[in-house]
Amino acid sequence: MAEPKELLEDENKIDTVIADDITFKGNLKFKNSLKIKGSFEGKIETEGQLIVGREAKVSADVRASEVNVSGVFSGKIKASKKIELFKKSKTSGDLVTPELNIESGSVFNGTCIMEDKN
Repeated sequence: MAEPKELLEDENKIDTVIADDITFKGNLKFKNSLKIKGSFEGKIETEGQLIVGREAKVSADVRASEVNVSGVFSGKIKASKKIELFKKSKTSGDLVTPELNIESGSVFNGTCIMEDKN
């Protein structure tokens, strides 16, 4: 059986990584890319990319350019470019994006509004 896909980024090319042993609560604001491997609860704002790793558990209100979910996410995501939900991910909440990719084997419960890219 094939291993589930995750956005396999070279972590050296990602600006910031929240490691799997970290639990963070609060507000994050950044400009480039962030990968969460641990737990996060709060609000995230970025002009860049947010990657929710396979083992991550995120409960947040997110505004980003692009969001990739491989782990567990609950909350709201507003992405100006696209949202990708990978196999074995579990997402519940509201999504607003011009492009949505849901890989077979992922779970999504919530609403989605597709907007034009501006």
